[in-house]
Amino acid sequence: MSAKRSLWIQGPWWLIRNLLKIASYVSVGAIAVAIIGFTLYVNSLPDLSIWHTVQLENRFEADSDIHTLEEYMALEDRLFEELDRQIYAKLKPNEKSMISRYTQNSYSDPKRWPVQWNRTIELPVKEPKAGVLLLHGMSDSPYSLHAQASYLQAKGVWVVNMRMPGHGTIPSGLVEIRWQDMAAAVKIGMKHLGEKLGDKPLYMVGYSTGAPLAINYAIAALDDDTLPRPSGLVFYSPAIGVNPVAALAVWQGRIGHLLGMEKLAWNGIMPEYDPFKYGSFAVNAGDVVYRISNEVQKQLDLLAQNREKQNKLPPILSFASVVDATVAVADTVKNLYNRLPDNNNTLVLIDVNYRYEKTHLIPPKVQNSIKRLISDKAGRHYRLDIVSNDAENPEGNMQQITIDKSGNTQRKHLDTDWPEGVYSLSHLALPISEDDPLYGRKGAPSSPGIKLGDLTLHGEKGALEISASYLQRQRWNPFHSYTRERALRFMGLE
Repeated sequence: MSAKRSLWIQGPWWLIRNLLKIASYVSVGAIAVAIIGFTLYVNSLPDLSIWHTVQLENRFEADSDIHTLEEYMALEDRLFEELDRQIYAKLKPNEKSMISRYTQNSYSDPKRWPVQWNRTIELPVKEPKAGVLLLHGMSDSPYSLHAQASYLQAKGVWVVNMRMPGHGTIPSGLVEIRWQDMAAAVKIGMKHLGEKLGDKPLYMVGYSTGAPLAINYAIAALDDDTLPRPSGLVFYSPAIGVNPVAALAVWQGRIGHLLGMEKLAWNGIMPEYDPFKYGSFAVNAGDVVYRISNEVQKQLDLLAQNREKQNKLPPILSFASVVDATVAVADTVKNLYNRLPDNNNTLVLIDVNYRYEKTHLIPPKVQNSIKRLISDKAGRHYRLDIVSNDAENPEGNMQQITIDKSGNTQRKHLDTDWPEGVYSLSHLALPISEDDPLYGRKGAPSSPGIKLGDLTLHGEKGALEISASYLQRQRWNPFHSYTRERALRFMGLE
């Protein structure tokens, strides 16, 4: 073989080998840079506190040997005794703060409140007209539905305001919780009410994640005669549809556990200043919401194959804000209401305050979302009520725009209005009264501790220990009396 031909053959291979070497060096360098960057990112996250790392032993799980509400609440007693020993009594000086719920006698200490709303609360009545099980949302506590508990008891209802497993104690309770644990607690609560109420009607009220838990139970009760069937379901900000990305997010926590980077188990690490709601949010908590919502979709798929059984589903009344940063109203319509039988279901939407439309502060996509819901009449077999001020005359009073199953529209004047400075509701606000001592408006009854509902702060960003944007999120419902009347009428109590 000539030297020229040999050079011609070897030349390209020499080039390829060198290119491969260069590519391998670049890849190794890129991986090294990524690892360094990832490590720096993890190290830059806020430090974990004792309430992020300790796992309480007296927690309820689906396979716990607990079968009655009395046993559940006895375990809860032991859980809160453990909380005092393992958290409150062991805080280091640098972990104490006058706005930390885990600092004894702080402004955020839950024990300042006359009722311990982080725990399961039973409100019995003589000669009850009905029974209601209240189910709070993810990272919340029974406090979020304490207003409903109060006015229902006043109407002669036997109420159980259930603390979901993993809640009301420390945020680490959400790191390992499963939706099956919560569903098992729901069954205990409903069985208890069934035993106490006999043949009286039972209802379930669910806020956020409490909604899919209630649907899961109601569908399961159609096939299990040992489970008392609810006569109706009432939802606030129902968490029906969750972004599928949540299904992948749980791997963040698993990888963090394998690598010894426990900070990766958290989507957010925040100060725990709220007495009845976690500030920090575990990655697993989002995964649990995704899984229970997905389970409900599977149940509805099976139910659609049996029309007779499907028609036995209890009617549902839901309240939702058109603007919701946690869940999407479109998912509530698509994944729930469009799949329900024709049995007196109602969706009530609170629209934005159109006084702000003329200032162009509300983007068109928000305004168009409600228009699409109104115009989409195809196959609708539920009642849609929209509570809004008139876009053409926003200074006027609120109105209820009712669109029935046939697409007919009626308008009803409401003797209420948007409060000054409020442009919309939020996921948090729907079940909360304007007179709530903790989350309510300015002028609400004084709180025994911290007050979070009427903070109006001005200053430079980054100067506060708590995110200013988080504090400015609407926390109370100016139309609470309206939603209360609708809920009571739905249950036949008004």
